[in-house]
Amino acid sequence: REHVMTATFVHPKPVPTGPAAADRPLTKTNRRDAARIAGVGYVLLFGLAIFANFFVREGLVVVDDAATTAAKIAESKGLFRLGLVAFLAIFLLDIVVAWALHIVFRTEHHDLSLMAAWSRLVYTVFLGVAAIFFFQALAYYQSPAITEALGVTERNAQALLGLELFNSTWLIGLAAFGLHLIVLGYLVTRAADTPRFLGLFMIAAGVAYLVDTTAHTLLANYEEYATPLLMMVAIPSVIAEGWFGLWLLLRAGKK
Repeated sequence: REHVMTATFVHPKPVPTGPAAADRPLTKTNRRDAARIAGVGYVLLFGLAIFANFFVREGLVVVDDAATTAAKIAESKGLFRLGLVAFLAIFLLDIVVAWALHIVFRTEHHDLSLMAAWSRLVYTVFLGVAAIFFFQALAYYQSPAITEALGVTERNAQALLGLELFNSTWLIGLAAFGLHLIVLGYLVTRAADTPRFLGLFMIAAGVAYLVDTTAHTLLANYEEYATPLLMMVAIPSVIAEGWFGLWLLLRAGKK
């Protein structure tokens, strides 16, 4: 019995101490590296969003005109598929950016930084769900069995409905993105190494996203106000996110 007990305690697991333990590399990502990752993500997101939204979605999809939309997509099937790939890339990049921004601002206010990250992730989930409707529309256009079963007119109508559901789902997600910008903008105004006006522009952009989503919900004649509402969202958003992306790349986390 004594032999068994002695054998049990002869070789205890060593606990690292001294200089060797102190020299071990940390597993945490530092603030500067996280800022670079987020900055590169912002640059990529900016280019991908312009291509996917303006060149593909708005360039090929004609509201309330299923036949014209089907004809445009039939002429540009490759472009339509690239647009879907771009949306999927945005979906993945937003996950990385949400994580990186949390690291950049967690020392400023840990709980609010988590809220900003989670609200961006909620937006990202809605974008991923919206992409399903893009896949659905593509399936309608390319499946001979669906065309034979429904006929061309009904097939085009169902495909256009899927593309419009993409817009509606994404719109709900943009409300969460607006919350993300408001919280993140507040963190920017608090931080000592960020321009205060940058944070104010981000808050303004976030409020604009929320107002636009609410207007879509409340106004039956939204199309009459679409242009001024678009400008209300686009101007502060482009200024804030472009400025923020440059700050992340060039300044954030430097001593």
